[in-house]
Amino acid sequence: MTKNTKVNAAILIIGNEILSGRTQDTNTSTLATWLNSIGVKVQEARVIPDIEKTIVDNLNVLRKENDYVFTTGGIGPTHDDITAESVSKAFGLKYEIHKEGYKILEAYYKPNEFNEGRQKMIWMPKNAQLILNPTSGAPGFSVENVFCLPGVPSIMKSMLGGLKNKIVGGKPILSHTISLKTVESEIANSLTEVQDNNKDVEIGSYPFFHAGKLGVSIVLRSENQSRIDECNSQILNFVNKKKIEVVDR
Repeated sequence: MTKNTKVNAAILIIGNEILSGRTQDTNTSTLATWLNSIGVKVQEARVIPDIEKTIVDNLNVLRKENDYVFTTGGIGPTHDDITAESVSKAFGLKYEIHKEGYKILEAYYKPNEFNEGRQKMIWMPKNAQLILNPTSGAPGFSVENVFCLPGVPSIMKSMLGGLKNKIVGGKPILSHTISLKTVESEIANSLTEVQDNNKDVEIGSYPFFHAGKLGVSIVLRSENQSRIDECNSQILNFVNKKKIEVVDR
């Protein structure tokens, strides 16, 4: 992959606790922000349950359609942590103890603490590459273009730094936000016109209610700062004509 290639990724959030609403998903936002910063565009994110066939089927679709796939969740020590075994089946690989991973956890825990449950965390697809964990010892792993991370947000986030050398991105995706004291219907036609004239810049509009203010944030995204600046000028032009107030969020 060259630096000018468009590089994309998918995120697969695995866990019944996300779907039940018991746990809030913040991993999608963390991963997407980090990937954007290194020039990888997230094409889609899916949330799926801890069901082997569902994991295998989704993984086999996403890994063929994207340069990278990131999974979070399901690599802990309990019975419903089935991500590693499911990844093994998706790739047709043997599911076995990772010798290097075993040594890492054996050194991390006291002898009587490294029980059968914790040993489950180093069962992985054959020849998986480890993703080191600076927070709680148990590593994640990667197979080809699939990277499997834990579901606990703070631990997942701490492991991203170790991935930088394994991910080849394109140009970082830049963004700029303009917040306006208005409603979407008031700017819809003008914004559509700007988007039609600037197909290479992604323009999104997002209503907000903040500190008693109702408004719309317009987010411009592109690899090229000068294109963002040009779009920004065009938007501010119609904003000024309509006498819409720009607000600081």
